[in-house]
Order: sequence, then structure tokens, then C-alpha cells
Amino acid sequence: MNHETIFSHVDHTLLAANAAAEDILKLCQEAVRYNMASVCIPPSYISLARTNHPNLNLCTVIGFPLGYSSTNAKVQEIKDALKDGCNEFDMVINISWAKNGEFDKITEEIAALKDAVGDKVLKVIIETCYLNEEEKLALCKCVTDAKADYIKTSTGFGTAGAVLEDIALFKSAIGPAVKIKAAGGVRTKEDMIAFLRAGCDRIGTSGAIKALSGETIEGY
Repeated sequence: MNHETIFSHVDHTLLAANAAAEDILKLCQEAVRYNMASVCIPPSYISLARTNHPNLNLCTVIGFPLGYSSTNAKVQEIKDALKDGCNEFDMVINISWAKNGEFDKITEEIAALKDAVGDKVLKVIIETCYLNEEEKLALCKCVTDAKADYIKTSTGFGTAGAVLEDIALFKSAIGPAVKIKAAGGVRTKEDMIAFLRAGCDRIGTSGAIKALSGETIEGY
């Protein structure tokens, strides 16, 4: 798998609390240079990125990273980001609802956010590190029933990130229209190739450029 193919599946990511404007603009320039799938950046930087890069695919995060803000708050985040020019949205589920077995609430929330994004892309972060297999399978059904575009493994801010076993589990349980994004701990070229070959359509990482140059990187 060549570098161009790998880059085309990467959401080039910077979600650090201390990310400065110059860091975001550098990220955008790199994404353009390497023809990456998108940049994934904080909502507050969507307007800046869109002003400087009118044609770049912009992704942001909703209810990030803990997921327990209200559905109304998440919908408003989406509306604001849409006005600023965002194309894709990575939402975090309410993980407490999953632990309580309240999967109907999760499905309803995902559906509400999918309605808010309209024809834009909605990715659903389920934060696998906090879930057992039964919960992961139930969430595959939630994502499918709510007609989201992607199921995503992790925020990159939890206790662990993506693992290949979860990709296989997702593939066995999601609907045919749902794609898979892996994020968190995908740090080498070998990691990225393994996740893509396992069935991921997107990889969320901050270090694809360094990884493909042969360096192991830390972070998201």
C-alpha cells in the first residue's frame, strides 16, 4: 500500500487544548500537500480553516471528548460549525447511557444529530475502551439504525485507542452503509496499513506524515 493511498484515508488531526492558530493552519497546509481525506480540528477553528482553505474537507468534533453534554447542546455545536463551513462531524455518544443500557436514547440522539448535519458526514465515536463486547455490538445497531455514516473507535483521549479486534467486531455487526474509522494509538505505517486492510475507511491521527517517514509518533 503506497503512501498516497494511505494519506487519502487519513483525517489529519489536531485536537489539543493548547492548539494555536498557526498550528491549525500548518495542519491544513499539510493536508492539502499530501491530499489527505480531511483535517479534524476544534469547532472554534473551523471558520479560520475555511477562510484560508476554501476547498479543504473540514471535520470537527461534537460533544468532545466525554460525550455527556445534552443532545440540544450537540445539535447547536453542529449548527454553528455548519455556518462556519464544516463538512464532517465526529460526535461522541453519551457513554453513561451505554453503561446504563439506554441504547434507545443513544439511537435517538445519533438520529437527531444526523438530521442536523443533513447531507454532511456524521461519524459516531463510541469510545471502545470503556465498553464490553455486548455494549459494542448494541452500539453498532444504534449507529446503523440512526443512519450515521461511520462508527469510530475512540476519541484518542480515553484510556486506550483503536484495536484491530474491534474493527472485526464492527464489520460483523454494522449495516452495509456504515463505514469504520479508527483513531487513537495508530502511530506507525504498519498500524495504518493493518487498520485499512482490516476494513477501516478512515484513520484519525496527528502523525501520519511522521509515521510514513519511518518515525514512531506519540499522541492522538
